[in-house]
Amino acid sequence: RLKALNRLQVILQHFKMSKQTDSTAEVLLEKKGGAGVITLNRPKALNALNLSMIQQIYPQIKMWEQDPETFLIIIKGTGGKAFCAGGDIRAITEAGKVGDKLIQDFFRGEYRLNNAIGTCKKPYVALIDGITMGGGVGISVHGHFRVATEKTVFAMPETAIGLFPDVGGGYFLPRLSGKIGFYLGLTGFRLKGRDVLKAGIATHFVESEKLPALEKDLIALKSPSKEKIADLLNSYHMKCTIDQEKKFVLDKHMEKINSLFSANSVEEIVKKLKQDGSPFAMKQLETINKMSPTSLKLTLRQLREGASLSLQEVLQMEYRLSQACMKGHDFYEGVRAVLIDKDQSPKWKPAALEEVSDEFVDSCFKPLGNNDLKL
Repeated sequence: RLKALNRLQVILQHFKMSKQTDSTAEVLLEKKGGAGVITLNRPKALNALNLSMIQQIYPQIKMWEQDPETFLIIIKGTGGKAFCAGGDIRAITEAGKVGDKLIQDFFRGEYRLNNAIGTCKKPYVALIDGITMGGGVGISVHGHFRVATEKTVFAMPETAIGLFPDVGGGYFLPRLSGKIGFYLGLTGFRLKGRDVLKAGIATHFVESEKLPALEKDLIALKSPSKEKIADLLNSYHMKCTIDQEKKFVLDKHMEKINSLFSANSVEEIVKKLKQDGSPFAMKQLETINKMSPTSLKLTLRQLREGASLSLQEVLQMEYRLSQACMKGHDFYEGVRAVLIDKDQSPKWKPAALEEVSDEFVDSCFKPLGNNDLKL
């Protein structure tokens, strides 16, 4: 009898665990060796983050952080195409249209998760293989280690959908060298492969097909320190020769980026681009002209202010901005044009930069009292 009972307990215990490792679950949370492993498991949706995934990952990171038997945390995506292509924008759009509180819960949960990663006491290793945009940047860039591959595609494309580069973009973008962060945040420019490392977003570069071996070696480390983990990542990084000789894609434009994107207002950036007149400047002008004028103004101020704020202060500021965008017009119109109808021709309101008043921009940054994000 006792044996049967024990067996039953083992089976029940197994079921409890398999809830987390069930291959249909949207996120898998597993303990392997000394590592806590988070696997984003929505390959058809390019591992886009939804609220239920956020609500599972956050407490698990907090638990592993306290657990003396967990020495590092690894996060990765399934499906081979994307690490994480962003937040679940469609769900947020639907919620916003009907005034559902998901528009508060999602951003609140997501930014709390970004902060948990940014303050995590255990080494945090993000394997950013494939598409890494928006929300996917938020769950990787604030960690200690970000391993890019030749398949990595990084972008913060929010100004094209009436949003702004959130998830702590106001913290990490202005801290990149020169004005690269301002350029990436305003134009949504995509960086690929080794360029993600060269821009300072990734910390290491490893061949995509070597990631399973790297993960295995990370898991096998015996009670590793941050230094030991860094040494292992460095050894893989040093062996990777893909695109080693290639110059940084923005190298030849850096001087222009630094001067053109250092202006104090979006109007001034536009004026400088027109005056410059080079093919590069004209291309940027064309891109900026497609973006939501409101988003561009919010973004420039977000990045300028974020440069001197802590990650927590940035996330609080961004939460205020997210709620302002949810009340506005451009986010819903941008999602419609880019993701739903895909006609790529959003009708922004207001349609011109000059029509977005400083008073309006100020109002988007105002504290929300009891509704402010608490970290």
